[in-house]
Amino acid sequence: MANVHQFDVVVVGAGGAGLMAGLYASRGATTAVISKLYPTRSHTGAAQGGISAALGNYEEDRPEWHMYDTIKGSDYLGDQDAIEFMCNEAIEAVLELEHMGLPFDRTPEGRISQRPFGGHTNNETGKPVRRAAHAADRTGHMILQTLYQQCIKNKVTFFDEFQVLDFIMTNGQAAGVVAVQLATGELHTFHAKAVILATGGHGRIFEVTSNAYAYTGDGAAVLFRHGIPLEDMEFFQFHPTGIYKLGILITEGARGEGAVLINGKGERFMPKYAPTVKDLASRDVVSRAIYTEIKEGRGVDGKNYVYLDIRPETVHRYADEDGRTNPDGSPYRITGETVLKKIPDIVDFCRVYLGVDPVTQMMPTQPTSHYTMGGIPTNKYGEVVVDDKGTTVPGLYAAGECACVSVHGANRLGTNSLLDIVVFGKHAGLKAAEFAKGSNLAKMPQDAEAGARSAFEALRNGSGKANAFDISNDMKNVMFSEVGIYRNGAVMESALDKVLELKERYKHVKVSDTGKIFNTELLNAWELGNMLDVAEAVTVSALNRTESRGGHAREDYPERDDTHWLRHSLIVKKNGKLEISYKPVVITKFQPKARVY
Repeated sequence: MANVHQFDVVVVGAGGAGLMAGLYASRGATTAVISKLYPTRSHTGAAQGGISAALGNYEEDRPEWHMYDTIKGSDYLGDQDAIEFMCNEAIEAVLELEHMGLPFDRTPEGRISQRPFGGHTNNETGKPVRRAAHAADRTGHMILQTLYQQCIKNKVTFFDEFQVLDFIMTNGQAAGVVAVQLATGELHTFHAKAVILATGGHGRIFEVTSNAYAYTGDGAAVLFRHGIPLEDMEFFQFHPTGIYKLGILITEGARGEGAVLINGKGERFMPKYAPTVKDLASRDVVSRAIYTEIKEGRGVDGKNYVYLDIRPETVHRYADEDGRTNPDGSPYRITGETVLKKIPDIVDFCRVYLGVDPVTQMMPTQPTSHYTMGGIPTNKYGEVVVDDKGTTVPGLYAAGECACVSVHGANRLGTNSLLDIVVFGKHAGLKAAEFAKGSNLAKMPQDAEAGARSAFEALRNGSGKANAFDISNDMKNVMFSEVGIYRNGAVMESALDKVLELKERYKHVKVSDTGKIFNTELLNAWELGNMLDVAEAVTVSALNRTESRGGHAREDYPERDDTHWLRHSLIVKKNGKLEISYKPVVITKFQPKARVY
């Protein structure tokens, strides 16, 4: 085989989790990071509002409160040992980013500034607490830039614009990956003692999404085809506030700064659904509230959106009604300058894409598909787990949105995603380097590139009866409309039939571009295969769970059912068929109870 590279640790993906894993692995092992994008274009850069940690820089806060809010937000499906680990690590993680040079906003005293965020509370008063450390509304961008600089400083080897196509496993142990170099079309084999997948989520299976074009579920799909299970794939989060029709995110930080949701009748409606925290309830609660207002005819002008209002006069009115004050007890007030300073990107997005100025006008908004709580099963050290007994795959790790630890359970709290990537990215890197130090390279198969080569040949030599673009549009439409915010068994049965039909059509796709240099048509067609596999896993898992919990809301089973469904689902492909098994939720300190916001 030509183009063979050898490293102790290979990281796939260069977002926050991949860069954190690469940075920490490189301190103890030769490390390569492979990315289909230039690293600073990774989707972590789109994360806006903040990273959560109980720093207590404005008011009292505790890691135990953060832990409880995360468990409650997860609708009690999150594993409490992993959640406690993450929340206890949070303070050190944020301070470490600060010491690496991340330019957080500051309090007047020079501490890291923090803002309220949905679902984060003072557990004694029940009121919102300032827990989200932020750099304006560009927090993810700053994390990405900071970590990339640190990786360069630490001499991590980068393979930019290499698309990983296959995972190599020898006798049950990770042995490397196969990738195509976008600039040449040539296949490359990466032989490694340990492989860390940090390939992000799969939001592009849905029509309206905040996710980047590159978010196609690659890592999850590749492992799924190798018989490794995926966990809790039925749980997908719809963010309450996406720009109408486009899905571009309007950060929850806007509501943290005082913005409120207004329906078509000019009414603030969240007190109806979450009397205590109102517009700062967890994302699943707020998304369903918006959807309900629209469904019951209270959208703006009868259309599928409501308003988000951060005009200073509106913020002041409702802050006074809510009893919201500044840390010193004075009335909470903002100005137009405050809005421009705290959420500059959101102001620009709304001006450019909507022709709306948030300082003086309300923002048209609707829920947008945003984040997967499910993914590749791992423990808190990033080791991939394949069953209910905790059995791991030697040398295989995952971190970030493609992984399911599970700290997010059925619903992720805002700002916990950036915390997830830095905490579990770090520990996956440490664990992979430790494994590499004590193990030998697994033997490479005779033709490791055969699977990747045959997948590409199938797309180059298809019958041409089907068009990848049409299949992609049909998939996104059916997933958004029939496996979206509200779900129903009969409707999802129809959706599954459609997805299976699309998978059959996909077998007949033929790409027209025969070139090798930056053949994006071929790569997009290959990514579509990943999305179809993931869409099937999501739909089957959602059909199987006959309850409502967190981001999974079934109209035909509207109640949470802890008796039968307080457990994680594992879906695996065996002999071409999907099978579902279960593993228990880890409960240590907090027994499940009804969620009240």
